[in-house]
Amino acid sequence: MQPENYSFIRYLEAKKSVDDRALNPHVWRCLYQNLPQGTPRAPLRVLEVGAGIGTMFERMLDWGLLQFATYTALDLQAENIAYAPRRLADWAYLHAFQVSWSPSGEMIFERQARRIVLRLETIELFDFIAREKGAQVWDLIIAHAFLDLMNIPGVLDPLFELCVPNGHYYFSLNFDGLTLFEPIIEPALDERIQELYHRSMDERRVRDVASGGSHSGRRMFTYLRDAGASILAAGASDWVVFPTSGRYILDEAYFLHFIVHTIQQALNGSPELDKDRFEAWIAERHAQIVRGELVYIAHQLDFTGSLDLAERYPA
Repeated sequence: MQPENYSFIRYLEAKKSVDDRALNPHVWRCLYQNLPQGTPRAPLRVLEVGAGIGTMFERMLDWGLLQFATYTALDLQAENIAYAPRRLADWAYLHAFQVSWSPSGEMIFERQARRIVLRLETIELFDFIAREKGAQVWDLIIAHAFLDLMNIPGVLDPLFELCVPNGHYYFSLNFDGLTLFEPIIEPALDERIQELYHRSMDERRVRDVASGGSHSGRRMFTYLRDAGASILAAGASDWVVFPTSGRYILDEAYFLHFIVHTIQQALNGSPELDKDRFEAWIAERHAQIVRGELVYIAHQLDFTGSLDLAERYPA
């Protein structure tokens, strides 16, 4: 059944399994192999921007990347940060982590010889950068499905100023110009909707500055180079969601409904679309999900690397 209401938190939960499949294994292995391990006396310092409800933090623990670490997770949406501790406490119980809280409200995750301290904060990214610049630094900066919503050249330089010399970054799921639905409903209309949806990304503005764009992934190569960062690995991280025997796994049907709803919200009232035909297209896409027929593909790119001091601070 098509949802009557849409929850962004439920969407973030539903896309966890989609993201798990999508993340590029070569890029992840490169990060794992090059990232120094923290110790009890010198834990790895990790900063995640746009952390949502903590699904990347779960992944970092579950996939064995972090042994001893302090992890700072930021998000602008207070409801995401408020929800994260409940979700993470349940996740920790299922994965045999012991959870405790520090006097200052940090969550502490421990299992055998592992200890990761998590600090969650609701704050706008540039406010955080202004507050912390010159006060704290981090060894690893993470942005997952986030940078393609920002003005990337305007974010990278100040963000990298929070990183230690030769520190590392992991920027995953950067959208790159392809949204596909199968089966096709009406070829010309399908193509026009994709074109207009991508244009809405290109025209999006944050703080009155162009942000993201439908080709953020491929442009990240230039953006990173210009910011003085080396790229150790890059690769595709496509979302691919499809039914098996007419059913989607976990809550991925909701994920698809949310994607179709997002397109509807982006293009409602567009003078370049016939209102009735567009509404019929949206209704049919939702119906295909209910029937277990819709296939959805979105092309994205992952990047990991380190900061090149010679490039950032030439003699």
